[in-house]
Amino acid sequence: MRFLRLILLILLGGVLVLVAVANRDLVELRLLPKGMSDLVLVPPPLAVPLFIVMFACMIVGLLIGFVWEWLREHKHRARANRRKRRIRNLEAQVSDLRKNHGSDRDEILALLE
Repeated sequence: MRFLRLILLILLGGVLVLVAVANRDLVELRLLPKGMSDLVLVPPPLAVPLFIVMFACMIVGLLIGFVWEWLREHKHRARANRRKRRIRNLEAQVSDLRKNHGSDRDEILALLE
């Protein structure tokens, strides 16, 4: 399994290198369209290779997706945490009952065992 993962990572890296080599042309990045940027004080356009823009967009998209899923799954994590707390409390109550009723066995405690 580890070998397969290594092969897939090498293939992915090769594809990314090929995409980077094929998209080395410079592109201008602007915060606003040309007419609007003249009216507002914004930094001048930045010339960067196209593959950097593509990879940055992929990374930002992945991060947005991860955060979106983390927020979406909050209710499930909260429910699981509540259940874990309830289980801990119930286990503590059962152990306290077992300690307090050492010799005289209760019917309910006998059922729990």
